[in-house]
Amino acid sequence: MFEKIMDNVKIQKPLVHCITNSVTMNDCANAILAVHGSPIMADEIKEVEDITSICQALVINIGTLNERTVEAMIKAGQKANALNHPVILDPVGAGASSFRSETTFRLLNKIQFSVIRGNISEIKTVYQGIGTTKGVDADINDIVNEENLDETIDFARELSQRTGAIIAITGAIDIIADANHATIIRNGCPNMSRITGTGCMLSAILGAYVAVNQDSMFDTVSCAVALMGYSGELAQQKVQQQDAGTGSLRVYLIDALSTMTAEKLNGGIKIEER
Repeated sequence: MFEKIMDNVKIQKPLVHCITNSVTMNDCANAILAVHGSPIMADEIKEVEDITSICQALVINIGTLNERTVEAMIKAGQKANALNHPVILDPVGAGASSFRSETTFRLLNKIQFSVIRGNISEIKTVYQGIGTTKGVDADINDIVNEENLDETIDFARELSQRTGAIIAITGAIDIIADANHATIIRNGCPNMSRITGTGCMLSAILGAYVAVNQDSMFDTVSCAVALMGYSGELAQQKVQQQDAGTGSLRVYLIDALSTMTAEKLNGGIKIEER
């Protein structure tokens, strides 16, 4: 199902510029390397245009914001737009503070994003203009379930139409939507929320994947989300076999990402179209 998409990443090894947060920077770099991409982390405003120019995609993650990096994000994003490079937005913690929310909307006004990925509370903040994000975690009242799934798909489609970006809402149930399509993915494991940065890692992986698959962007986002979720499942299986803990889960997650094949992924994904 996703052979060509995964092969393109492995063969072309895209260079991805990440302006990400200081908590998960190392994990994001390792995640990109695990899927055969090449990361470069740079947020100095004096060099971001040059760095973005030599890369094939840009990932903007607002997890540890400050005023200096916001300006660098805007400068890099506008340069990427001028070069027709895909730009990924991870609005970490949008809704948790006015600064994060205001920055999110400033970025959306200044930059055309190809993909916006976040948890349900972050994406609701982008949609509604206000939110109830609990730090960097989703508000329990927002969690996607079978009862509100169709409603969530509808607003994700509307947000995609409004922003021109593919929307990826990740959690226990993942939703990928554009204005006309939606995909549901039910992979992953609860313990993925107990290690920092799994969402950030996915956003970084999305940068590598869409960089070299722009002709099939929707399927590519679905592939990357499924890859992360199923890798989490495989990592959790090893943890359980060894009676290990969350520290091991983090390591095994990178292992699973780095050894994943299209055949293995196609055999493990739980995906449906809506």
